[in-house]
Amino acid sequence: MKSKSDPRHNARKLALTSIFSWSFLEPDQESSLELAKDLLESQTVDHEFAKKLIDGVQTHIDEIDLAIKENAPEWPLEKIGKIDLVILRIAIYEIMFGKETPEKVAIDEAVELAKEFGNDNSSKFVNGVLGSIVEKTP
Repeated sequence: MKSKSDPRHNARKLALTSIFSWSFLEPDQESSLELAKDLLESQTVDHEFAKKLIDGVQTHIDEIDLAIKENAPEWPLEKIGKIDLVILRIAIYEIMFGKETPEKVAIDEAVELAKEFGNDNSSKFVNGVLGSIVEKTP
């Protein structure tokens, strides 16, 4: 598990918390981000990176969801656990659009988040979908 002092890992947790709240609220970035900051207030966070992840997922949500559908065809989006879906969206943004994080690091971070926040099968599912995407990404 990553250290609580890793600002980029904590930025991913902040993005995860914020984007997850969209499942229950309209995607109001500022409100979601403030709520997430309150939950993670005692941790060192790279806020600029978290904002980039949140903005990127929101901007590219259609392309990201298409990548999930193509690489997990037996799992319709509405059947994927909400935490797993958010973790996938963040990692796919980083792999396909962010381009500042190496693919292996994005996958490792996603798997760590899945272990921390998902169910017993989340990390395997996330790793499998992301591995398939990386294989197909030029």
